[in-house]
Amino acid sequence: MKSIWRQILEYLYIRKRDKSQVANTNTKLMHGMNRISIIMFLIAIIIIIIKLIRR
Repeated sequence: MKSIWRQILEYLYIRKRDKSQVANTNTKLMHGMNRISIIMFLIAIIIIIIKLIRR
């Protein structure tokens, strides 16, 4: 079973995907939505940190 950090790195294109995994359309769409969610979460965290620093 993959670790959570390894999967996040694959979502963000920092680490290459495992070639032995089956990649069908549903899986590709799911990974795309997860990628968008992670990026939006990171942007929100950065905005919150900036707002806290400016206070």
